[in-house]
Amino acid sequence: MSKHDIRQELLARRKQLDVATCVCLSRQVQQQLIAADCFQRAQVMALYSPINNEVQTDQLYAAAVASGKIVCFPRTVEQGLDFRRVTSLSALTVGRFGVAEPVTGESCSLADMDMIVVPGVAFDRSGHRLGYGKGFYDRELASTAERTKAVGLCFAFQLCMCLPREVHDRPVQFLATQTEFIHCYEKVAVSP
Repeated sequence: MSKHDIRQELLARRKQLDVATCVCLSRQVQQQLIAADCFQRAQVMALYSPINNEVQTDQLYAAAVASGKIVCFPRTVEQGLDFRRVTSLSALTVGRFGVAEPVTGESCSLADMDMIVVPGVAFDRSGHRLGYGKGFYDRELASTAERTKAVGLCFAFQLCMCLPREVHDRPVQFLATQTEFIHCYEKVAVSP
């Protein structure tokens, strides 16, 4: 199947989730990540604001803040994402593409982040992801520090055997679903 076909099929399946099911499954996915060592060790992390029945991140935010972690959310800018510290979810407002994002807040450098949590339409067990096709997260993942852990959140039905890949696609190291926490691979340093 092509990226387009996979994207359309899984977006349609996700759209069919009723609110209660999405909330329940999202809680289970978030608990998988909260229990993981990479979450426990992270002091500075980036989360995302869910749209279109993506896995929610509210419990991750609450657990991170309760543990004294710095939490950043992205806002879309011309060619990428600009991460800003968020001290209250009420500070997020709907921006480009209908995504809640920070308008203000202290800038967060990707170089300082211990973990970046990314959404996706589909993932495979090697950590490859399929997003909406704009490349925002691929560009950000390409410039993260080697120590920064990239974690994808998805429902189990979004896991595919093997996704089509392109040179610019960037994988995540970990995946959390409602049933498991997956170690995809260890990030390897790439020389420029």
